[in-house]
Amino acid sequence: MNIDPTVYQGRPAQPRTPAEEAIYDRLDQLQIPFTRVDHDHADTMEDCLRIESVLGERICKNLFLCNRQQTQFYLLMMYGDKPFKTKYLSAQLGCARLSFADAGHMEELLHTTPGSVSALELLFDTDHRVQLVIDRPLARAEFVSAHPGWSTSTLKLRREDLLRFVEDTGHPPVYVNLPDEAE
Repeated sequence: MNIDPTVYQGRPAQPRTPAEEAIYDRLDQLQIPFTRVDHDHADTMEDCLRIESVLGERICKNLFLCNRQQTQFYLLMMYGDKPFKTKYLSAQLGCARLSFADAGHMEELLHTTPGSVSALELLFDTDHRVQLVIDRPLARAEFVSAHPGWSTSTLKLRREDLLRFVEDTGHPPVYVNLPDEAE
């Protein structure tokens, strides 16, 4: 995996996908500063750990989940190195059973693909069908990371700025406490 070692300020000079451009436009509109690292498509958490070392910030894991009937959708943000068990989240959200949502719903609701999802894509959920869920340890971080529509760039934003972005899209987060079995 190739990672550009340069940490950039703001949006790229060359045009990107329409979804990326829309995200950058909204970040600009809200006057949200960010740094950016460009890289090959990041498919694994191991790739993300390498990006982390260049970006200077822990990578956020973003999981797109749904209930059994595929009528309720959730975007969970948590630290990338923390294990995830659906039973703990299901209990806190009051859902009988959560599983990973399919790529079709991800494309339809968030205009992205597996491996690229982040809270920035909530911009495209204009019907507000996706509930943002944030694990409390991440909610206390000074900075968070996110892909801008496609996982060939990773942005570092102040947590407050990301929250302002998602609230501007009409997606106030729900906070949960997911156990870390390593502790």
